[in-house]
Amino acid sequence: MRYAHTVAQVRAAEATRLAELPDGALMQIAAAGLATAVAEFLGDARGREVLLLVGSGDNGGDTLFAGADLAGRGARVTGWLLAERAHRAGLAAFEAAGGVLASPGPGRFDVVLDGIAGIGGSGPLRPQAEAALEFVRGVPMVAVDTPSGVEVDTGAVTGPHVRADLTVTFGTHKVCHLLDPGSAACGVVHPVDLGLELPPADVESLQTADVAALIPRPGPFAHKYTRGVIGVRAGSAAYPGAAVLAVSGANCGLTGMVRYFGDAAEAVLAAHPEVVHGPGRVQAWVVGSGTDDTAAETLQEALADRVPLVVDADALAQLKGPPAVPAVLTPHAGELAGMLGIDRDQVEAEQLRWVREAARRWDCVVLLKGRHTLIASPQGRVRVTTTGNPWLATAGAGDVLAGLIGALLAAGLEPFDAASVGSWVHGAAAQVAGRGGPIRAGEVATALPVVLRDLVG
Repeated sequence: MRYAHTVAQVRAAEATRLAELPDGALMQIAAAGLATAVAEFLGDARGREVLLLVGSGDNGGDTLFAGADLAGRGARVTGWLLAERAHRAGLAAFEAAGGVLASPGPGRFDVVLDGIAGIGGSGPLRPQAEAALEFVRGVPMVAVDTPSGVEVDTGAVTGPHVRADLTVTFGTHKVCHLLDPGSAACGVVHPVDLGLELPPADVESLQTADVAALIPRPGPFAHKYTRGVIGVRAGSAAYPGAAVLAVSGANCGLTGMVRYFGDAAEAVLAAHPEVVHGPGRVQAWVVGSGTDDTAAETLQEALADRVPLVVDADALAQLKGPPAVPAVLTPHAGELAGMLGIDRDQVEAEQLRWVREAARRWDCVVLLKGRHTLIASPQGRVRVTTTGNPWLATAGAGDVLAGLIGALLAAGLEPFDAASVGSWVHGAAAQVAGRGGPIRAGEVATALPVVLRDLVG
């Protein structure tokens, strides 16, 4: 599991660690890790031109000490002070190592270190820092701990900010490393271990081993009914493809049976002859994808069975309050904005805030689809999915995801785990199907069993 902690949690853990170490030792550990990461980023520090953008706080101190280390490795290092004061010990070490303090003139740098603002900073960059970034535009950027100008605890961006190629973070991932739009400014995130004792985090990201451990597996005496029956109420005369794709996601092999009920039976059975058509008992429902003007009726029929359900697409707008059964709602930003009565831009700017608000308001798990998909529980716990790629933004991919999550519910996972695992597997299937290139939704569904076999093997 990858955990992302808040500023307060990190500060408390650092205070405990500082009491255990000699004065200045923790900063030295952080700076050594930063310098090593930068040297690896460059391939070889010798003869390279390195520019430090140095703020007034401890983050600037980390940067100066790292600059001293890089100078000792043969780099030519220039420190550009962007505040009236700088970390005194870091400044002394930097100059003693041969670092030069200057406002740089024209010339080419191989890398710039963003030591402008640390995790205690907030809000957009000040004009001097913004001007410095404009001066080095196009030069590879390494952010120190977090990109300056990005809100650490939310990932929100309110104005000018650093866009890094690499972020070297200390002690643990911070929330902004996982949540967009901030995470998009981080580039590759490289952690440096500081030996911190950290509390549980409310924001986390499943890794391959976590997903593998959660995948439901049949016992030795299982049969198709004990493995779970997933029901799909999707599609319509206008959108039969939505039914085929939702069933394709559900029919990934995780359950013993898929039951379809709707107006696109001919298309569904042509694609999946093993699917059972018609009403009957299920352990979970998937409802909404392509249901068009039958969405309200379809949702009420699914709710009447009192089993867990996935609510997607057209059915989301028909959900007027908590569904009163275990549920996963799967909106994209526009759909979530409509549910909450706000603008889409607000959702995209503060994704953590609004996905948590929706989970609290509807008292169920809410999955907000995006570049990094967020899954929130009503209690405020959040998981972030980082698998997938931009090619997954294609028509019908959400229908496949809804079916897959429904299958995980029917197979026995709780909604938070079902949504988290489903989102991760869905993203991984997109990577397998497209091999880094264009994909169609049906190809994602076809890749699901391949990913699942690797996970349970």
